[in-house]
Amino acid sequence: MVQTSQYPIGNIDEPWGDSEKSQWLDKQLIKRSYHGDVISKANAMCELPIVKKLFTLEKYNQLDYENVIQGASKYPLLAFKTRRWDNNKQTLLVTGGVHGYETSGVHGALAFVEREAANYSNSFNMIIAFCISPWGYETINRWNPQAVDPNRSFYKNSPAPESAAIINYIEALDIKIDCHVDLHETTDTDNSEFRPALAARDAETHDNWDIPDGFYLVGDTLKPVPEFQRRVIEHVEKVTHIAPSDEDGRLIGVAQAQIGVINYAIVELGLCAGFSNSDYCTTTEVYPDSPLVDEANCVDAQVAAVVGALSYLLDKANN
Repeated sequence: MVQTSQYPIGNIDEPWGDSEKSQWLDKQLIKRSYHGDVISKANAMCELPIVKKLFTLEKYNQLDYENVIQGASKYPLLAFKTRRWDNNKQTLLVTGGVHGYETSGVHGALAFVEREAANYSNSFNMIIAFCISPWGYETINRWNPQAVDPNRSFYKNSPAPESAAIINYIEALDIKIDCHVDLHETTDTDNSEFRPALAARDAETHDNWDIPDGFYLVGDTLKPVPEFQRRVIEHVEKVTHIAPSDEDGRLIGVAQAQIGVINYAIVELGLCAGFSNSDYCTTTEVYPDSPLVDEANCVDAQVAAVVGALSYLLDKANN
């Protein structure tokens, strides 16, 4: 499906300049609260005995978007980190909210800490950076205020402060990340808003894709680890449905590597799952607009994906 209507900002065949980006920013509104929805929940979790025992809640940076639009603020960037770090253990990194509008990524990361992390704390160190893009969370947006997509910006000298902050945090820890699970969603607004905006911003043609009805994964073309991806799918399909491919065997225009899995050149594209250089990485894609799911089920799917990843690593270590 090709996007044929003209986006209301900019001119055909002309990439956006500062004026168009300013027009776009002027249209953004604060629609929900990072401090009220996310930070307050993380702080409350810190009072739970098991979470307090296992994790510290670290502030790894802060974004100052206070004067960007009305209602925006300074956003502390937080991560749960294993309190008693053991370099003999493998390390899991979970990232959520790289695209702030993808709600279950944020709340799925928090739910994993609350529900499941204790079951794996004897075997793994864990870092759970649950909301990489808090301004995007509040405005329900894919981009940051500079009209930059954080999930195309995970590389050296990143233009997105959201991406640079988590990159710098992990680099400063000087540790090996063995497994990285990056929690995302594919939504109907990808076609109705975000891909048309991208086409207008870059003055390029971006064909809309058929949104898959169900959960799927994006692996790394250079390190596809199919058995690992299969294990994640097996865990997720216990709680929600897996997206079927289209009639050409594709998901979002990409050939399906196996049921519910496609592969991208994640490092070349600057995707979050690639910056950690882990041996096992995957990007989840939940479809919250499906008539078959609700908010709770979307969060459950994200938690199941992380559990599936850890299940695979445990079995591999024990065999």
